[in-house]
Amino acid sequence: MSPADETAGNAAERQAFYDRIDKSNMTALWTVLDGLVTPEPRSACRPVGWRFDAIREAMVEAGGLITAREAERRVLVLENPGLRGQSKVTTSLYAGVQLVLPGEVAPAHRHSQTALRLVLEGKGAHTAVDGERVMMSPGDFIITPSMTWHDHGNESDEPIYWLDGLDIPLVQFLDASFAERLGEEEQPVTRPQGDSLARYGGNLLPVDYQPAAASPTSPVFWYPYERSRETLERLSRTQDWDPCHGLRMRFVNPATGGHAMPTIGSFLQLLPKGFETQRYRCTDATVFTCLEGRGRSRIGDETIEWGPRDIFVAPSWAWTSHEAGAESVLFSFSDRPVQEKLGLWREDRGNA
Repeated sequence: MSPADETAGNAAERQAFYDRIDKSNMTALWTVLDGLVTPEPRSACRPVGWRFDAIREAMVEAGGLITAREAERRVLVLENPGLRGQSKVTTSLYAGVQLVLPGEVAPAHRHSQTALRLVLEGKGAHTAVDGERVMMSPGDFIITPSMTWHDHGNESDEPIYWLDGLDIPLVQFLDASFAERLGEEEQPVTRPQGDSLARYGGNLLPVDYQPAAASPTSPVFWYPYERSRETLERLSRTQDWDPCHGLRMRFVNPATGGHAMPTIGSFLQLLPKGFETQRYRCTDATVFTCLEGRGRSRIGDETIEWGPRDIFVAPSWAWTSHEAGAESVLFSFSDRPVQEKLGLWREDRGNA
């Protein structure tokens, strides 16, 4: 028998073995190992951008088709083109844009998933979290911790749009999802507006606060853009510009110094006009939103142009660089806290 015949006979014998064990719900590791333990991250997530003008146009149409009460949450999901049909913006995170029209209420509910809101357009509407209501303005960053009651209402005369970011895919992967409806449109307001910010956001803590019992989610749930922008402006006068990030800060839990949310990292960065970052990559796929300015980002082989309220994604381990055509502010979020806790997070600063 020739070597070729021996190889063919061996292959047939192996395939018969694979077919036989398949019936017992077993698989030979050596046939799939290359796809399980990869030399570098290998993701179906792709670079992609959404223009806010196009999102708004679709949302206006949706507003005429279904009410916030009927939908419970009138949201258009931003699906990554490499992950269509899965309601994922990255492999571990969800993103969507929500619309609440004048006079509407998005009814109170709670769920296991942690959520963030980034106000894109409109002001005068409110969101309530665990008994505290705050008024929303463009650029405001708002947290809804896991299993906290939350509802939204719009008493203004203009529609309001915001970006929702949630850890839905991660919670779904862990089979840990729970959800409840309050049964009333709006929860009772039990604390004055700004109470959590006053208690925990001014470099002071209540005297009997116990850090050991601190929640992994920030006790501050409303981060007004006005304050965050002022911080960037002050630091820009003295801070050295990072070659990969410009001036990039992270939102924190003031009680622990950790990330504001246990599963989602949130960041704000300033890029001066004409600033070009050096290429950079990291393992946390990142969702960016332009709050001010305009520019472009090179992500892998793709170039994405962006302006105010536009949204775009940099996949895990994809070389990324930004070029600011005007002074620009970018908000971003990712699953970095999870990766850091697990000892998995890694970055590559390229030529920096």
